[in-house]
Amino acid sequence: MAPQAADQTAKKPVPDKSELKYNLNESGTHFFKVTLLNQSWFRFNQSNPGSTVVQDLANNTFDIGLRRTRIQAFGQISDRIFLYFQYGMNNFNYQNGFPSFNTNGTPSNRKVAAFFHDAVGEYLVFRNKDYLKIGSGLTVVNGLSRFSQPSVSTIMSMDLPVFAQATVDQTDEFSRKLSLYARGQVGPIDYRVVITDPFPIQTNGATPPALGTNANFALKGHHKQYQGFFMYQFLDKESHQTPGYMTGTYLGKKSIVNLEAGFITQQNAMWRREGNTGASTDTTYQNMNLWSVATFLDMPLNRRTGTAINAYLGYFHTDYGTNYLRFNGVMNPATGQATGTAPGGLGGTQGNAFPMFGTGSVVYSQLGYLMKQDLFGPATGTLMPYVQAQIANYQRISSTLGIYNVGVNYLIKGHNGKLSLDYQNRPYYQAAVDAANRLVPTGRAGQLTLQYQVFI
Repeated sequence: MAPQAADQTAKKPVPDKSELKYNLNESGTHFFKVTLLNQSWFRFNQSNPGSTVVQDLANNTFDIGLRRTRIQAFGQISDRIFLYFQYGMNNFNYQNGFPSFNTNGTPSNRKVAAFFHDAVGEYLVFRNKDYLKIGSGLTVVNGLSRFSQPSVSTIMSMDLPVFAQATVDQTDEFSRKLSLYARGQVGPIDYRVVITDPFPIQTNGATPPALGTNANFALKGHHKQYQGFFMYQFLDKESHQTPGYMTGTYLGKKSIVNLEAGFITQQNAMWRREGNTGASTDTTYQNMNLWSVATFLDMPLNRRTGTAINAYLGYFHTDYGTNYLRFNGVMNPATGQATGTAPGGLGGTQGNAFPMFGTGSVVYSQLGYLMKQDLFGPATGTLMPYVQAQIANYQRISSTLGIYNVGVNYLIKGHNGKLSLDYQNRPYYQAAVDAANRLVPTGRAGQLTLQYQVFI
């Protein structure tokens, strides 16, 4: 009996000590796993003109914050059933909960920040084949682009091109949506198609903008949103385990060359007043139609030394209705805008904000180079410098908008432990407009950020 017991023991999978994973069967094909992520930011920002911090004018700011703090819990419960949860918080800095009273007049609470990002159940239709998976729940599975459903722990640059999360915190919950989807991989084709029940704009926690000649999300009516994303994979196939969450860089572990395309469409998602504002003018509803085409490359250059390259080039057509424009600043370090200094009468223009979302078009590109492993000696990690460019032409802006980033990752232990130093240069806008009532850039400002990421 003893030799038989020894043989049975030998067949058991050896636990991976780098994962928080519990096997539900002896082969490890059924499992449940937990991951933890924390991204701390230390940032110096040149403020947009007129920015205030707790009612004081602030030409620049230094802040410390948590960009993302997340817990994932997921697993293959049976051959066909997959369960996925994500819980956490985002953009937590000194002003969390500011102002002291919210729009309902009740006290704010800096402790109320964490929430469920995802709660998804998924069913594999064809056993042991990724041809078709059907899922539902609160999910990041999206159309438009890979950056609309990113794996934030594996992104190549310090942060994402947030404009690709097209309706973030407007009609979704931090880019997550209540959806029914089908996704799969058939040969070299990876696909996902989604029907979404969007949230009303009134529930996003901010005062909706007044109805005017420029399009905004409609406060009346409710229509389903339809999405799709498709990839043709020329070389290796990308990971397909978790719903959505597309890897930013495999750090030379795979050879990825993709053509990608995606879309989001929603009937009568937007509204505006025709002609001059006023009760006598008609309200016009407009569809939201967004689509993109892109190419993505992530592959080793020298397998012996570990060097690799990451590159992306995408074109985005962004139609939110006539003259739609939205400023946004990631984890904005300023709390307000001095009276009379907000460009175009728009909200949220303070601090590090720029016109991130708008009707028009965007070209986004990034390029990164992974240097040789153990660059500074045994077990010392390596560097990955990168550049990013976001070039946009929006109807409501007088000239091409350019957002440029340059940075470097110090990969202490791959994505599990890394430091990222990033410099961003952006335009800023003041109250001036041109003859066509478009915003005119009046200067440029910079932001320097150090991020420390720990992930297991």
